[in-house]
Amino acid sequence: MEVRRWRDYNWPLLGCVAVLLIIGLLALHSATLTAVTFNGVPLRTIFPRQIVYIIVGLVLMLGATLLDYRLLSSLSRPIYIVVVALLAVVLLIGRVSEGAQSWIALGERTFQPSEAGKLALMLALGAYWSRHEGQTDHWLVQLGSLFILLPPMVLVLIQPDLGSAIVYATIWLVMAWGAGMRWSQLLILSILALPLGLVAWEHVLDEYQHVRLMTFYYLLTDMSKVDPDAGYNVIQALSAISSGGWVGTGLTRGLFSQGNYVPVQHTDFIFAVVGEELGFVGGLVLIIFEALLLWQALTIAEQSSNLFGRQLALGVFAMIFAHVLINIGMNLSLLPVTGLPLPFVSAGGSFMITVLVGVGLLQSIALRRKRLAF
Repeated sequence: MEVRRWRDYNWPLLGCVAVLLIIGLLALHSATLTAVTFNGVPLRTIFPRQIVYIIVGLVLMLGATLLDYRLLSSLSRPIYIVVVALLAVVLLIGRVSEGAQSWIALGERTFQPSEAGKLALMLALGAYWSRHEGQTDHWLVQLGSLFILLPPMVLVLIQPDLGSAIVYATIWLVMAWGAGMRWSQLLILSILALPLGLVAWEHVLDEYQHVRLMTFYYLLTDMSKVDPDAGYNVIQALSAISSGGWVGTGLTRGLFSQGNYVPVQHTDFIFAVVGEELGFVGGLVLIIFEALLLWQALTIAEQSSNLFGRQLALGVFAMIFAHVLINIGMNLSLLPVTGLPLPFVSAGGSFMITVLVGVGLLQSIALRRKRLAF
C-alpha cells in the first residue's frame, strides 16, 4: 500500500492558514457584532455561517491534499467547460447584489461561479502549457492560452465584476510568465490590450464602476473633486485605520467598526476593522502571514516535479496575491475599490472554500514533488 512521505507536507503553509483564519474570525466577530445592512438587518448571523464555510473548506482542502493533482490534468477540460457554462447561466438567472449579477441561488444560500472559475482557469491553463512543454514561449502557444482566458474573463466582466476579471487576468499573466513568456511578448500584448480596455470602459463597465475608478483618481490627484458619497467607503476605512494607532483600540472597541460607519466591513473593508482594533501591529502581522503563505506557494512551484504542478502552484499564488494586493490596496486608498475579499479573513463561502481548496492543491503538489515511498 502506498505511503506518502508526509515529511514533505508543507507545515509552514498550514500554519499560515491557521493564523490567518484565527485573525479573520476575530475580525469578523467584531465586524458583525453591531453592524447592520442598509435595511437595518443585523449581520450577526454571518459569523456562525462563516465557521461552517471554514469547516467545509478545510474538509475539501484535506480532500484536495490527498488527491493526486496530476489526475486533474485530464479532467481540466470538462471542469473548464462546466464552469464557463455556469458563468453564462448566471447572466440569465443569477441574483443581483452590489450592482453585479454574480450569484446563483441554492435554496437560502448562494453560489458564486466566478470563484470556481479561478480554479478552473488555472487547471485549464496548467494542462494546456504542460501539453506544449518545450514550446511554451512560442507566439502561437501564448496566443492559444489567451483563448482559454477570454471566455470566462469576458463573462465575468459582463456581470459586471471588474475585480474578478482582474484576478483572472493576473492568473493568466503569472502562469504565462512562468511558462516562459518573453518581455517582448508581454509588451506587444499590453499594447494590443489597450483598445480592448477602452471598449470595456465604454460598453462593459457600469456607471458605478466608472465612478469608483474616477474617485480613486481624484483621491490621488485632487481631493477637492472627490464626491463625498462616492468616496465615503474609502474615506471611512482610512479614518478607521488611522484611528487604530500602533496597537489598536481593542477588539469590539473600535469607534468606526462598532458604529456602523464603514460599509461592508465584513467583506471588502475588513482590513479597516483589523487596522482600527488591532492597530498597525495587527495589520502588519496579517500582511506578514499572507506574504509567508505566498512565499510557500512559490517554493512549492519551484520544487514541483513537473510543469503542470509548477503552473498550478503559480496559479494559486497569483489568485491569492491579487486578492491580498487589491483588497489591502483599496482599504489604504492605494488602489480603486473593486470589491475583492481578503483571503482567509473576509466573510463569504464561495471564496473561502476556493482559497482553501487552492491550499489543498498546493499541499498535493508538495507531497508529490518526489517519488512515492513504499
